Amino acid sequence: MFVDILAIGAHADDIEIGAGGTLYKHASIGQSIVLCDLTLAELSSNGDVETRIQEAEEARMRMGAKERLNLHIPDRGIEINPTQIKQLVEVIRKVKPTTILAPYSEDRHPDHEWCSRLVREAVFSAGIRKFAPEAGEAFKVAKVYHYFINDFVDPDLCVDVSDVYEQKLHILEAYKSQFMPSSGGVETPLTTGYFEQIRSREYLFGRKIGKGFAEGFTSAKPLSLDYLC
Repeated sequence: MFVDILAIGAHADDIEIGAGGTLYKHASIGQSIVLCDLTLAELSSNGDVETRIQEAEEARMRMGAKERLNLHIPDRGIEINPTQIKQLVEVIRKVKPTTILAPYSEDRHPDHEWCSRLVREAVFSAGIRKFAPEAGEAFKVAKVYHYFINDFVDPDLCVDVSDVYEQKLHILEAYKSQFMPSSGGVETPLTTGYFEQIRSREYLFGRKIGKGFAEGFTSAKPLSLDYLC
């Protein structure tokens, strides 16, 4: 299998928060998208595992992604260890993505930071022929970009999502248990103006490139261009 983009997050909804518009935009032109959540988010303050699985699948369909995988790593148990690196290496070698999206390395939620580190380790190891040959043939990923969930800095690149911004919000609204919990739900940062926070951030990124809304990304490597214009 060869896919255009493999997007990886610690929990279902991380990917959509940071890159839902970009992924929808790529899926809309026929590019293949695979999503991979590391955990089942079983420690979420609102919703249960079954609900979150259903919401994640609904979000996948609204986005137009080809497939959604889950590594079943324990929530708050993401680590840099041989077992978890090998799990993610196997996914990378199986789907053979041109581009990987991962969380930005600094975030108020430690799981997002650990996810970013684990992706870095797995991308490197996936390209080593002698690393876990039972996990598939070595594969080198061409591009890795990091999306923002909570914290952010000035991005290295922005994707204009002005024309698909309502679709991004529609995708996020699939996670009712997280953003719009029923009576009896627990107040969390996601239930207190989180959509407004995301909208403000992406309006700011949009202004930086002269557009309405944009999603920002960072790149660990210099961006490569054949020509300046």
